[in-house]
Amino acid sequence: MQICGKEIRIRGRLARIAYLDGEGYEFLDSPEEALEFLRCSGRRVDLFTFIQRLSEPSPKYTYPMEWDNFAALRLSSFDDWMARLRPRIRTTVRKTEKDGVLVREVPFDDALTRGIHAIYNETPIRQGRRFWHYGKDLEAVRRVSATFLDRSVFIGAFFQEKLIGFAKLVGSQDWQQAGLMHILSSIQHRDKAPTNALIAQAVRSCAERQVKYLWYTNFTYGKRQHDSLAEFKRRNAFEKVEVPRYYVPLTAVGRVALRLGLHRGLIDYVPAPVAVAYRSVRKSWYAKRFPGFENA
Repeated sequence: MQICGKEIRIRGRLARIAYLDGEGYEFLDSPEEALEFLRCSGRRVDLFTFIQRLSEPSPKYTYPMEWDNFAALRLSSFDDWMARLRPRIRTTVRKTEKDGVLVREVPFDDALTRGIHAIYNETPIRQGRRFWHYGKDLEAVRRVSATFLDRSVFIGAFFQEKLIGFAKLVGSQDWQQAGLMHILSSIQHRDKAPTNALIAQAVRSCAERQVKYLWYTNFTYGKRQHDSLAEFKRRNAFEKVEVPRYYVPLTAVGRVALRLGLHRGLIDYVPAPVAVAYRSVRKSWYAKRFPGFENA
């Protein structure tokens, strides 16, 4: 459904939770108006959740609230970001160009779509789990990549004129913050560190547009505080920035769900050691099923 010109989606079965499509790229200027619309919509919505901008870390509203987080960079200039990197990461960023990797902003066209399609279909396994873009046809890849085109900046990493990595930056409507909606590199060319080069160009592109914050999904997810992706973000000077997330109950079911913590999902109740063991077993199982891709 559309509220205040923005799309609202609903998830969940026991407790139906409404949220703004494209959180982090889209924000509500008037939560009260959205809540009134949901109450009168005729559709069952038990909870409504929304977050504040990175530039607004203090709670603005009196609704029930929990802390959420972004992996974010506070930006002033590209040189300032480079100065914050560890020496080894700075060396890696500079070495990619010496290795023949060229990184630049690129238009969203057929050539880029074909390049993204090839990277998506390189391996069925990434980071020890099934890669959900693997197997998509060219048209499906085009649709996935074409969201928020009016506020998107595409970045390509090329080696010998072949796309070996790409990133999609999406800015908020005021371009005060921008997020890496997609960033992925070819496994075959990982020795050239194209992902580091893409992060560097994303920082440069944001600095040129005077974007104050660059974010890259969450820094932590629930009880999962440390993993290889979080460490990659940390090495590239991303920090954990907490922002208020509100959960507003609209029905009796929503109030009960909020009181019992059902809005967080069952995974939050799994003990951390059990979750770690599960991920290890899952990775081993995929390694046996897809030999040769265990380190993808």
